Amino acid sequence: MTRLPRAVVAGCTVSLLVACGGKKTAAPALVDVVVAPVQVRDVPIVREWAAQTFGANDVEIRARVKGYLLQKAYQEGTMVKKGALLFLIDPQEYQAAAAQARATLAQAQAGLSKANTDVNRLRPLAERNAVSQQDLDHAVAAQDAAKGQVDAARAVLQNAELNLGYTRVTSPITGLAGVAQADVGSLVGSPGPTLLTVVSQMDTIKVKFRISEQEYLALMRAFGDTAGQAEHRPSGKAELDLVLADGSVYGSKGRVVTVDRNVDPTTGTLGIEALFPNPTGLLRPGQFGRIRAPVTTRLNAIVLPQRAVRELQGTYSIGVLKPDSTVEIRPIKAGARVGTDWVVDSGLVASDMVVVDGMQKVRPGVKVRATQAPADTTRPASAASQASDTTAQR
Repeated sequence: MTRLPRAVVAGCTVSLLVACGGKKTAAPALVDVVVAPVQVRDVPIVREWAAQTFGANDVEIRARVKGYLLQKAYQEGTMVKKGALLFLIDPQEYQAAAAQARATLAQAQAGLSKANTDVNRLRPLAERNAVSQQDLDHAVAAQDAAKGQVDAARAVLQNAELNLGYTRVTSPITGLAGVAQADVGSLVGSPGPTLLTVVSQMDTIKVKFRISEQEYLALMRAFGDTAGQAEHRPSGKAELDLVLADGSVYGSKGRVVTVDRNVDPTTGTLGIEALFPNPTGLLRPGQFGRIRAPVTTRLNAIVLPQRAVRELQGTYSIGVLKPDSTVEIRPIKAGARVGTDWVVDSGLVASDMVVVDGMQKVRPGVKVRATQAPADTTRPASAASQASDTTAQR
């Protein structure tokens, strides 16, 4: 291998260093970002609670007499009218009992008729001393006994007819009839009333949910000392939204109708029931969802778009544009969400300008070229938009 003279190598090295030193380092390119001013406005705060739907009336249909099920007279999962026949229990035993009770009543009535005749015959004779007073007293006692026998026989007949009527199991309300819990041919009503099906009133749906003791106290304080009065109770004034399992909001508003008497000492929660109109039958008993209700209004809240917030392991940060065209990564305390915006509890002031797009390209100390977001992307949320507790969202 041919080696170059040291003088030649040294000369080349010097030439390269001179050439490299003569080039100027290129200035770093500006990073394009979109910024928006922090908004300050009044924000309605709402909270959400897990909820489940029930019929306005869920009536358990049970067999009240013992017997074999002869007929199921309705279509499962369909609407039935009040008084409609649902099941038929074998009535023969109860028909025989009613017939026997009618015969016993007739016999007792015949005995009473004879006793009345005896009293009517002996009373004038006793007045003329044609018969002894003792004979009349015996006749009157027999009359009273006959009246008691008639009353007892009439009660037995009434009970027998009631039992016979119970063999026809009818719906006590108009509603949606569920799946039958007993098949035709089954022995029902023994040893106790057998559940046959459930009928639910569907034109109105009841939604049950529970709030914590802390939330209850916050609501009471928010609505003042009059909250305990029926006409000023917050539950009666507030309109509730029902968020369904697919995330959609049910089209009709609900209202609270019942607040439980006491806080459950085992869970620390208070039970609440609300009613929602259900004219289309969309809601069914047993569905799960979330109740959303306004609890207060935060005045002069600092609000920024949700897309401006970066979340990492439960911490939140945003980029704030500084006067020297650099961006400061600043931690914030995120509060409630409202529409597509986020309420900031701390970390921002009203004069701040935050980065809403391009945050992933920003590095501390790097100059940026800021473009302000169009006005329509930062307009305040409509009055219909409501904030929800971030603890319920996460």
